[in-house]
Amino acid sequence: MEQAQFQRFCEIAHQRAGIRLGKGKEALVAVRVGRRVRALGLADAKAYLAYLEADKTGEELVSFLDVISTNHTYFYREPEHFDVLATFIKDAVKGGQRRFRLWCAASSSGEEPYTIAVTLCEAMGPTKCDVRLLATDISTDVLTKAQNGLYNEERVSKIPRAIVAKYFEKCRLANGEPGYRASEVLRRMVVFKRLNLSTLPFPMTGPLDVIFCRNVMMYLHDDVRTSLISECSRLLRNNGLLILGRCDTAGRGSPELRHSGQSVYIKE
Repeated sequence: MEQAQFQRFCEIAHQRAGIRLGKGKEALVAVRVGRRVRALGLADAKAYLAYLEADKTGEELVSFLDVISTNHTYFYREPEHFDVLATFIKDAVKGGQRRFRLWCAASSSGEEPYTIAVTLCEAMGPTKCDVRLLATDISTDVLTKAQNGLYNEERVSKIPRAIVAKYFEKCRLANGEPGYRASEVLRRMVVFKRLNLSTLPFPMTGPLDVIFCRNVMMYLHDDVRTSLISECSRLLRNNGLLILGRCDTAGRGSPELRHSGQSVYIKE
């Protein structure tokens, strides 16, 4: 891939999704663009760039963003955040709250939102609550996987055995290997939708109790990060939680957010 082509792919990713690509990402972009080149039967990256820019339907842009976005995740990643969530929900239930609205902003293939859902179920216990968890991602491919809720044995290996037995069902995967499916209880709780985090304002109206927006800031340009934090603050209720990744900070995105430790912010 020529440098000019690489730069143009970076520009498209930034302009249309706020994704930050640059020096050191040449090999990654070449490999992922190569997937679309082969899928479409094109000659090379130059031909694909022309195809992408000529497409007026927007369908190829979605496919491009699917392959270019990073989707590394696993169950109970950064587990301290789920301890924070459990305490928050338990305290709210004890205080009489019975309605909860949450958003997982970069849900990838579903491990994070399903971990959130399990945490909610365990924290609420037998108390009947009205709970909705919106899980979004820019990639249609991973959203399809997340909605299916199917995982091989290796993917669920980090989940405590008692939780697996309670919230996952044994099944056979499409390749014939043994696997697990998130239970109907979890799948009913989570609604998966495609959302571009650089397209503001978001369609949700709030107020939300908790927002998980973890390990996505590093892939976004500064202006997009600032706008995203501001929008999260708008959607949160007072005393609601914004939970970022360990390497993320809210920066100057909103003066209403107070850092309470462990990449957790409280709206005041």
